[in-house]
Amino acid sequence: MGAQTDRIVKIENLLRRHRLVNFQTLLNELEVSPATIKRDLTFLRDRLGCPIVYDRAEDTYRLDTSAQVGQRHEIPGLWFSAKELHALLTAHQLLSDLDPNGALNRHVGPLLERIHQLVGQSELDKIDVMQRIRVVNAGRRPVEAPCFEAACSALLGRKKLSFRYFTRSRQAESRREASPQRLIHYRNTWYMDAWCHKNNDLRRFALDAMAEVQVSDEKAKEVALSTVAKTLDGGYGIYAGNKVQWARLRFSALAAQWVAREQWHPDQQLHTLEDERIELKLPFVDMVELSMDILRHGPEVEVLEPKALRDEVHKQLRLALATYADQ
Repeated sequence: MGAQTDRIVKIENLLRRHRLVNFQTLLNELEVSPATIKRDLTFLRDRLGCPIVYDRAEDTYRLDTSAQVGQRHEIPGLWFSAKELHALLTAHQLLSDLDPNGALNRHVGPLLERIHQLVGQSELDKIDVMQRIRVVNAGRRPVEAPCFEAACSALLGRKKLSFRYFTRSRQAESRREASPQRLIHYRNTWYMDAWCHKNNDLRRFALDAMAEVQVSDEKAKEVALSTVAKTLDGGYGIYAGNKVQWARLRFSALAAQWVAREQWHPDQQLHTLEDERIELKLPFVDMVELSMDILRHGPEVEVLEPKALRDEVHKQLRLALATYADQ
């Protein structure tokens, strides 16, 4: 089907680019038999709904412009509008930047080429599209392609995964066997929620901390996604857990212009004060990530509660100040 798809794309492009296309041009361009071209034309017209009109006297083909040709494009298994195609090109640029090792590019590449053919872009046009979309991923922690592919394969194939894992907080390394339940892309890196057979519990693993990743032949342990979410999604950011505390933060009127439009947590509560300051309440499990996000707002935010979080932010500010004490 791939060869026929390529021919169909070429035929449609020729018809869209030229007012009239004669049969000999199709023969020269496609380098297949007349019978094959006729079958492709019939498939385009009858199966894909392309409004092809044949002029027997001139032996030419054209598109019926009254049918608004070009508004939609179809190839076997795909149906896109022009806007959808450009959105896909934008998504590809995002995927390319997130995947410097090429794992996604290798699989998405053939689809991208077909998309470029559908929008009729030359090689220079393709380069221009990529230059006009800039994706900035500050603080990205890239994941090695074999690790990412193995995690995806085990997840979707419902197989167990074995790997060596480095726990940064303890500076310790261990062998793990896990049953992947879902993948999460968060702040420019990937995480895997899985049933850890070593701990006999749900755990969240950073893919960039995994090595020697192997997909097992054994079936994965199934855990309801509702259970995964209830167990791991209660807190703030990527820190997993369900022992939730609530933080209350007060932002200045200046910071409120941005914070009021941000989602720090799906269950957050936002309250605007009379002086245009805002108060934000949100759940968290671990203070580490939340305190880092609070600190980036400097003097424009105050932690009102809980006291432990307020004390932690105060401590970090004092330590930062001490770094510059001799200047």
